[in-house]
Amino acid sequence: MTKILKQVLPRALFGRALLIIVTPVVALQLVATFVFYERHWDTVTRRLALSLAGDTALIIEMMRETKGVDDYAAIFDSAERFMSLRLTYLRNEILPNQPPEISFANRIVDRMLNKAFDAHLYRPFRIDTTSFGDDIEIRIQLTDGVLRVLTTRKRVTSSTTYIFIMWMVGTSLILLTVAILFLRNQIRPIRRLAEAAEELGKGRDVGHFHPSGATEVRQAASAFISMRDRIRRQIAQRTEMLAGVSHDLRTPLTRMKLQLAMLSESDDVQHLKADVSEMERMVEGYLSFMRGQDAEAVVDTDIGDLINGVAVDAGRKGVSVTIAPEEESSADKPGPAENSGVIPLRPNAIRRCMTNLVDNAARHGERVEISVSWIDDQLEISVDDDGPGIPEEQREEVFRPFHRLDESRNAETGGMGLGLAIARDVAHNHGGDILLSDSPLGGLRASVRLPL
Repeated sequence: MTKILKQVLPRALFGRALLIIVTPVVALQLVATFVFYERHWDTVTRRLALSLAGDTALIIEMMRETKGVDDYAAIFDSAERFMSLRLTYLRNEILPNQPPEISFANRIVDRMLNKAFDAHLYRPFRIDTTSFGDDIEIRIQLTDGVLRVLTTRKRVTSSTTYIFIMWMVGTSLILLTVAILFLRNQIRPIRRLAEAAEELGKGRDVGHFHPSGATEVRQAASAFISMRDRIRRQIAQRTEMLAGVSHDLRTPLTRMKLQLAMLSESDDVQHLKADVSEMERMVEGYLSFMRGQDAEAVVDTDIGDLINGVAVDAGRKGVSVTIAPEEESSADKPGPAENSGVIPLRPNAIRRCMTNLVDNAARHGERVEISVSWIDDQLEISVDDDGPGIPEEQREEVFRPFHRLDESRNAETGGMGLGLAIARDVAHNHGGDILLSDSPLGGLRASVRLPL
């Protein structure tokens, strides 16, 4: 039952809030309608029906006291003038055996009229409330004929019925309109806060955001702004610290390289030079991992140009990279036809991410292929290779910093275990992720998914 309710109930806050307001109103209207139709209208209709039955009984009694049929005209004329009853005497006729049809809309009127005439007349009668439009016909069997009585429906119904219905519908529409307008104004700040949080998660600037709305929403917005400012301060402090660390570490390494260059060539000197070069690469790797892409601004970047640049850079290193034709987008999916492949991101960070993935693929395979596709509201850039791949149970572990499947500490073979960690860090800072799967080339596929 709970699952069914979750599927039926609206998921948006606006829909749920509106449902909370509308549900009791609808319930109240239903209860009021039931009470009105079953109590008020029932009582009023019964009294009006008794009045009509009493007038009809009085007319029949007056007809009995007259000398003959010729004297009925005066009675009928008085009834039309003072009682709104149009009477006709059908001599030598009898009532039909088949009663008239009863409509669902007139069920209360029919029931009350039948009860009232049963109580006042002890003669056969037929009541027809459906065949004459706004009139009601009553036929009463007399000794030598049938008395036909026509009267307006207003004689046995109350106009308060329609006034009540119009009042209910009108007030409900007014309440619903006010509720929608009010809820939209209350939901708009929450939606703006969610959009700002999403933009911040994608690494984009949200400096234009300001608190608005109800007190609680303003508190949440103020907390969000405080969090954003703290993140910016931490990023700035980390950037300054990394700049200092980079300078402090590079200075002694440079002095060591200069001192080694002044020494005469020997095996020990060559080993020291190799150690210094490896230390320099390790320092650069650590700083690259810690630096991320915090200082870089988000700009509109052409994905095609960026991928081509990565392929050119790889070619300079002796790595042959094939760029697969871009997949066509469907009508309901964003793609190059709609935005020319341009999305806001940090181009140098994404270039670093793709370069790490290409280098990793080239290190383990001979063929490297890059493909671009647009899936729903995401951009997916895939790097495929024909290497041995990675077992499925180990694919998540390779993203851990300094974790390598190849236990070698040689940077030329196993690396330092930072390439995939840096790549995923870049994707996360853009609000995306990197997923590993089996490649159509037989090796590993690394897919970078970025939200549009």
